[in-house]
Amino acid sequence: MYKATILLVEDDPNLSMVLQDYLEMLEYSIVLARNGEEGLSHFKKQDFDMCILDVMMPRKDGFSLAMDIRKENKLIPIIFLTAKSLKEDRIRGFQTGCDDYIAKPFSTEELSLRIRAILRRCQSGSDGENEEQEKTFELGKYIFDAENMTLNGKDGTRSLTRKETALLCILCKNMDKLVARDHILKEVWGDDDYFLGRSMDVFIAKLRKYLRDDPGLSITNVHGAGFKLETY
Repeated sequence: MYKATILLVEDDPNLSMVLQDYLEMLEYSIVLARNGEEGLSHFKKQDFDMCILDVMMPRKDGFSLAMDIRKENKLIPIIFLTAKSLKEDRIRGFQTGCDDYIAKPFSTEELSLRIRAILRRCQSGSDGENEEQEKTFELGKYIFDAENMTLNGKDGTRSLTRKETALLCILCKNMDKLVARDHILKEVWGDDDYFLGRSMDVFIAKLRKYLRDDPGLSITNVHGAGFKLETY
């Protein structure tokens, strides 16, 4: 049986020990780092299936570490652990590309369920990267290569993140049709709560920016209902 390898970066010695023991009991392989710099060093030395990052850490905070990790690997799932519950922090976390965000204190069972859900989504391709969606789409002046996660235009090729790819796939497969917000959230983020909705809005804004050079393309927001990728 394959054991997923998780990078756990947590500076609280008591919490990190508890989490490491618990996750190893669940048969995950855990590499523990005590600060962001140490975590990045571990990440560059070996392959991981997931990263669990504390936000408030010395030498390099979790947000900065996540951005550095994304430069190395734009696909790996990231979960943030934080003592902060401010919505601005959660939104910032999703903007950096995290897959989930857990506020302390939390139960180990909750963490376990979220880890399993994310790994299952990634392994099954339910983030929008299943075989049916691994296609090439012609979008006006652009070519969207979902399989290779790129958007090709007159100014060159742009690499997309996993969530950008999954979101654009859903819109492309429903061209000129309304796609409900909760459907997108459940397909791409795995849930449809308020903070994930704010994260989705950020990704929609990014896609609009990527497609802005073609006036014949538009991602329309149907207030309270969803989004529609339209061609003119």
